Amino acid sequence: MKKNMLMLLTVAAMCTICTSCRTKDQAVAKNTVVSLFNGKDLTGWEPRGDGKWSVDKDGNLVTENGDDKQYGYLCTSKDYKDFDLTLEFKQESNGNSGLFFHSFIEGFNRVHGWQCEVAPKGNDTGGIYESYGRGWLQQIPDEKENVLKEGEWNTLRLRVKGDHVQTWLNGVPMADLKDELIGKTPGRIMLQIHDGNDIKVLWRNFRLTQL
Repeated sequence: MKKNMLMLLTVAAMCTICTSCRTKDQAVAKNTVVSLFNGKDLTGWEPRGDGKWSVDKDGNLVTENGDDKQYGYLCTSKDYKDFDLTLEFKQESNGNSGLFFHSFIEGFNRVHGWQCEVAPKGNDTGGIYESYGRGWLQQIPDEKENVLKEGEWNTLRLRVKGDHVQTWLNGVPMADLKDELIGKTPGRIMLQIHDGNDIKVLWRNFRLTQL
């Protein structure tokens, strides 16, 4: 009887240790930092729609209009659900673009999902827009339009945890909302080139932490 009890206690202790290790491993995995862009080529990205994508001599990711001036998207090859992403962008010429998340593409270039706006001053950079859905979920206050530095490098942060979305531009809070549909719909991260003329945006220093 004592021998059987000792065996049961030993097994229980081992289970407790394994559970503890497994929880710790999961915590490490959830806080993994991912570099989405290697500064050399487009490894980990997939072009869709109409656009031109390249890496310049300084290691910046360059996104530009394609020949037909239609919408274009550069998409991560993986889905991301809960994450905290920081990157830098610089608008050259017309900077009408966007950072899409929890998104997927239908057909040539029809994107379903959500966009953190990246656009010229006066167009709600840092606001959240639902593509082919409800439209604007949250625009930014007019007094925050001057946070954007056109023609210079800007730091954009996008945090998505469950149904909670937050954005910051150059350290200033821009959008903060909760939306049940976003929480239920994982998908790709995408860099958009808007339809139109002379659109060019540079990107660098991608840092994504999986939450």
